[in-house]
Amino acid sequence: MLTQRSRYALRAMLFLAEAPAASPPIPMNRIAAEANVPRKFLELILADLRDAGLLLSHRGKMGGYCLSRASHLISLGDIIRVIEGPLALVTCVSRTAYRPCKDCKSEADCAIRHAMMRVRDETARILDGTSLADATAEDLVAA
Repeated sequence: MLTQRSRYALRAMLFLAEAPAASPPIPMNRIAAEANVPRKFLELILADLRDAGLLLSHRGKMGGYCLSRASHLISLGDIIRVIEGPLALVTCVSRTAYRPCKDCKSEADCAIRHAMMRVRDETARILDGTSLADATAEDLVAA
């Protein structure tokens, strides 16, 4: 289940994705209001997304945030991994944070592990295959 923090991050990024390509940076207060995200949380979330290279921030009177690249080049999977970490539901199937289960007798024979691998792969396929541009398209078709 996505955390509230991830939902806030997705809302903010989807709002930024709808801005015209050549528009000036959008102030945090406007993002917070338009995406319905508390400013206190948004500040931390945007910093994480900036540090991960998904956003650019600009200081000063005309400062704010904008996507670091075109919206079709940023996937929902990119955003969720920054906020949540690995997509895997159990550590023994994670590609980036693998750890064996302490109570598992045999990974090769573990039915739970095999099922969770399929869940991880399909989740990643859908999230990585859905860009911000896809998600903001008016004619978005369910995956």
